[in-house]
Amino acid sequence: MFENLTDRLQEVLQKVRGEGKLTSENVDSALVEVRKALLEADVSLKVIKLFLDRIRRAAVGEKIVKGLTPSQKFIQIVHDELTNLLGREKEPLKLNLKPSIIMLLGLQGSGKTTTAAKLALNLKKTQKKVLLVALDLQRPAAIDQLSTLGQQIEVEVFKNTETKNVLDVAEAAVQKAKQESFDILIFDTAGRLQIDNELMAELLLLDRKYKPQEKLLVIDSLMGQEASNTAEAFNTQIGITGSILTKMDGDARGGAALSIVESTNTKIKFLGLGEKIEPLEDFDPESIASRILGFGDIIALVRTVEEKIDKQEATALEQRLKSGNLTFETFLQMQRMMSKLGNLSQLFGMLGLNSLMPMNKGQREELLEQGQIKLKLYEYAIQSMTQAERRNPDLISPNRIRRISKGSGLKETQVNALMQEFSQMRSMIKMMAPMMGGGPIMNPHDMASIMGKASKSQKQEKKKNKGGPFGGGAFLKF
Repeated sequence: MFENLTDRLQEVLQKVRGEGKLTSENVDSALVEVRKALLEADVSLKVIKLFLDRIRRAAVGEKIVKGLTPSQKFIQIVHDELTNLLGREKEPLKLNLKPSIIMLLGLQGSGKTTTAAKLALNLKKTQKKVLLVALDLQRPAAIDQLSTLGQQIEVEVFKNTETKNVLDVAEAAVQKAKQESFDILIFDTAGRLQIDNELMAELLLLDRKYKPQEKLLVIDSLMGQEASNTAEAFNTQIGITGSILTKMDGDARGGAALSIVESTNTKIKFLGLGEKIEPLEDFDPESIASRILGFGDIIALVRTVEEKIDKQEATALEQRLKSGNLTFETFLQMQRMMSKLGNLSQLFGMLGLNSLMPMNKGQREELLEQGQIKLKLYEYAIQSMTQAERRNPDLISPNRIRRISKGSGLKETQVNALMQEFSQMRSMIKMMAPMMGGGPIMNPHDMASIMGKASKSQKQEKKKNKGGPFGGGAFLKF
């Protein structure tokens, strides 16, 4: 998500570094490159112009805060304006009635029915009783799909295949919701290949009769700047309250996300990733802006840790490491646990480390790829060891190395090199143990909790001081 845009903007920011001050000339030069990056990302031309004008007004002649270099100040301005472009602050769903109604709108193929199920799963996790309502009566396949998805997530689906009257089905669903104390109804409405009068008439009837608390437009992020035109059309005729971007893990270049908020003056509420029925990702403009600029996304890392790493397993691993004695067994367990968070490139991206590596994209990718290969070599070698060797690395002799080499398919020189690197890691862990109060490595859940609190505290401090993403001080040392 946003990889190409991130890489292009990183190239621009690299060129700004080293400037003594921000002038019309060097700001304009940088903005020419920013414009190219946004065009490649398929951002709306109108939005690009507004965005660049705002950056230029804020940057030219700007006094540099003590502790910031001109390049850091420029990055701060870009980050702030990017955050503004994405909606400034996240906005939760407004569901203050019982039952509340969420109406999903969108063109055919945008992923609306799948999104309905994902949204239901989000709400179910907050202890809400949700009823999915199949209102795409033109396509029986859509009703069947919603029914199947409802079964998967154990959420009831209301449907009626005996009528083509959308209002009758909606009315029956609302009455059922009232009688059975449902908290929320999600209307999965019909879509079309393009906006037409018949579609809008049907949606307007539903809107006027039931006055949904939320009217969310489901947009395929692959549409790019065309998403802006589609959103404007729906907003003009129906009045949307927000949007959900789908297929964000595909080849989306970012144009839809960067165009839709400015075009409709409404917020993006969620991001949809993949076809699997997993909860939607909350859309946090500040986190997304940081992610686009390559500064990482600690919130995403915290969420990933909480979802994919078992807390008891992490605590048990931490206990085994407290002695400061790293074994091949614990190393392999650590490696497998961290692999659940993604590959090295993804992990570095969430931590914001990619932007700190003084090399171009190709060099960085090659380095991380080599690191990923090295981890696999470690795994092959460890799997060829006996249990005793895994638990006591000191047992490994030249004869054992020859056996491990044959069993793993690695050369003896490779195994020897891995043993030497591992020995250095063991020494480092032993030195760190006393400094860390006997606990050399914090378990991922505790680390995630601390990082999450730190991120929240940083946001609050930033708002208090109005210091941008740098909190009034130097965020990155160039």
